[in-house]
Amino acid sequence: MFHYLKCYADGILSALPADRLLAIDAFRGLTITAMILVNNPGSWASIYAPLKHAEWHGWTPTDLIFPFFVFIVGVSILLSIGTQQARGTTNAELVRHGAKRMVKLILLGWFLALFYYNFRDPSFNWLSDRFLEMRIPGVLQRLGVVYFATLLIVLYCPKRHYLSWAIGLCLLYSVLLLWFPYSDANGMRYQGELLPGNNLAAWLDQLVFGSMHLYASNSRPFASDPEGLLSTLPAISSCLTGVLAAQFLKNNACLGRKVLVMAGFGLLLIAMAHLLAPILPINKPLWTPSYVLLSTGFALVVMAICLWLIDLRNYRRWTAPFVVFGANAIAFFMFAGVMARLFSLVPLGDRSLQSLLYNDLLQPLFGNYNGSLAYALLFLAMSYLVMHWMYQKGWFWKV
Repeated sequence: MFHYLKCYADGILSALPADRLLAIDAFRGLTITAMILVNNPGSWASIYAPLKHAEWHGWTPTDLIFPFFVFIVGVSILLSIGTQQARGTTNAELVRHGAKRMVKLILLGWFLALFYYNFRDPSFNWLSDRFLEMRIPGVLQRLGVVYFATLLIVLYCPKRHYLSWAIGLCLLYSVLLLWFPYSDANGMRYQGELLPGNNLAAWLDQLVFGSMHLYASNSRPFASDPEGLLSTLPAISSCLTGVLAAQFLKNNACLGRKVLVMAGFGLLLIAMAHLLAPILPINKPLWTPSYVLLSTGFALVVMAICLWLIDLRNYRRWTAPFVVFGANAIAFFMFAGVMARLFSLVPLGDRSLQSLLYNDLLQPLFGNYNGSLAYALLFLAMSYLVMHWMYQKGWFWKV
């Protein structure tokens, strides 16, 4: 059995170029795997605390997943641009391609928002109940905008200014969040509030999109969205930190030194995040600058660990499933989003497939919390079979 697993892992990894840093592929795969795991429990009422988002201020491991993905997008931007420019691709061509990719990601996000039908409610009207009230922001939508904005900065700004952009966007966001005044529908004025449903980011999102098109449409005094407009500014900073990390990885220092510097700097950023937290709390929905520091710090530490394990110590075989997931990260995200909805929506008699698997099989065997986790792991295993089949066929979905 172990011999078969070794041969299987070697087969997966042998397809990668010899000079490629496997740690980057493993990091991407680990991140998207964690994202799908936390998004698909058997029951939302039975989730272990580390697999939940923080209620508001503060953080859990789950709160690090999305910024990790944003960070690795930044790494990929710099490495990809270097390769394409070496082939003679012009900046104008890169911008056109980047704009198309942004639009595709936004459209895919809207597709997932609309991919819903309540089969159990005879009065459900998809046009009025779903399409006309569609959530406009979202994970893929933010990813598309952040990707394109970062691409423009990388293409048209000197490398020495990348850090200035990252810091400047966070400073601008902080000034707006803390000192820009705003009012509710009753004329009540606010300034510097950092409460659920009462902050400048929520006010702007409701003003631009309307309450019905936001994730927390019922929050008061303003509807809000964790992937809204204003908080995209510091998310671009998170992406730029990935660009800076890739820039550091491309220098001529030995890999061992790079690992030590990345880990040390990551720990420093984590400490700085907690020092800043009394002024600007660590908060994922608001994507506060302290949250940028914290998530970037952990991303650097995890990347350093991956580099040490994989590219220095040569412990590579364990990465095989994550390479498969990471190679088709957007396809994996879309597949998981569609299948999760089908499992929960399509009726099997008076039940759904998710209900049958969790309530009738896994919960009686393992209990509420372990059964819910077992369902998420089973969903991952099913997804892996599809992603592995695509990997073997050489089908890589590039938006």
